[in-house]
Amino acid sequence: MGPLEGLKIIEVSGLGPGPFCGMLLADLGADVVCVDREAAPRLEPASDCTRRGKRSIVLDLKTEEGRDVFFSLVEKADALFEGFRPGVMEKLGLGPGECMARNPRLVYGRMTGWGQHGPLSKAAGHDINYISLSGALAAIGRKGEKPAVPLNLVGDYGGGAMFLALGMVSALLEVQRSGKGQVIDAAMTDGSALLMSVFYSLQAQGQWHTQRGSNLLDGGAHFYDVYETSDGKFVSIGPLEPSLYTVLLEKLGVDQDEFGSQYAQESWPGLSSRLEAVFKTRSRDEWCELLEGTDACFAPVLDLSEAAQHPHNRARKTHIEVGGMMQPAPAPRFSRTQPEVAFAPHERGADLAAVIKDWGIGKNHE
Repeated sequence: MGPLEGLKIIEVSGLGPGPFCGMLLADLGADVVCVDREAAPRLEPASDCTRRGKRSIVLDLKTEEGRDVFFSLVEKADALFEGFRPGVMEKLGLGPGECMARNPRLVYGRMTGWGQHGPLSKAAGHDINYISLSGALAAIGRKGEKPAVPLNLVGDYGGGAMFLALGMVSALLEVQRSGKGQVIDAAMTDGSALLMSVFYSLQAQGQWHTQRGSNLLDGGAHFYDVYETSDGKFVSIGPLEPSLYTVLLEKLGVDQDEFGSQYAQESWPGLSSRLEAVFKTRSRDEWCELLEGTDACFAPVLDLSEAAQHPHNRARKTHIEVGGMMQPAPAPRFSRTQPEVAFAPHERGADLAAVIKDWGIGKNHE
């Protein structure tokens, strides 16, 4: 099992980053119990890979009976996390104060968009709003066009779930020294802002412009971009270093003098147009045959199904089948305590009796 084996974690069912965080912790070996609501879920449990490796119980936290079971779990847990708006858990009588009074070593994770305090803290919002406020969305897109919506990877998962998981694991390490739990305030505005750190550095050094699509890493540079191939598919190139750039030019068979001034920004638009024409002379597979595996910094742009079948991903077992569904495998890799998916997603409420027994919370809750 993974490095978090033996830890008991309560996930109060939510959307987006919360379930993803719970999946990460379960993949790493924690015993994650998801407290589901009685209402029907947005996704069917059997095909929701963020539920893999977790056990499920259904509790009505607005009732005394439901809260009683919940507190019994809290007394045995190492951590819990929730993703409601600030104040919701307090209204239920299940906030950090009440829970940590029962278990002073408890790590209490809170996942929100705006954070637990601030002028916007209680307003509704979603990933696109949070990364708008953090400065991330304004930097993504083509020159002269509106910002491009980058799925909900930057806010929900990168700036949200990953930071919540890091915060909880860090607090679980700290509690071993102090014997005291603490509250983790994971806000997607904070996390997605932190993801932009390197761009603040580039801006301070005069190497980043606020105009989208005019910088080294945002599609402004002809050597760090996506190009269409003759069959309507796409490939990506990214040889940032001059030595790697030279490899690309040699493989493409283009005029070295024409492409010689790699970092002359005034030449980027024209050279981008030139490369557009070059890449349309062959299919994606033909470019793969020529460039893949070289130091040209090249990769085909694959969809979800194609990615799972690529030889490199297959060799590393980057994708696995769980419950008949292909999905990404746990990451990262460990030399000893290798993460694994313990079991396929369970139906909601399927595990109450087993959790009561395994967590030792008493027969009165069966």
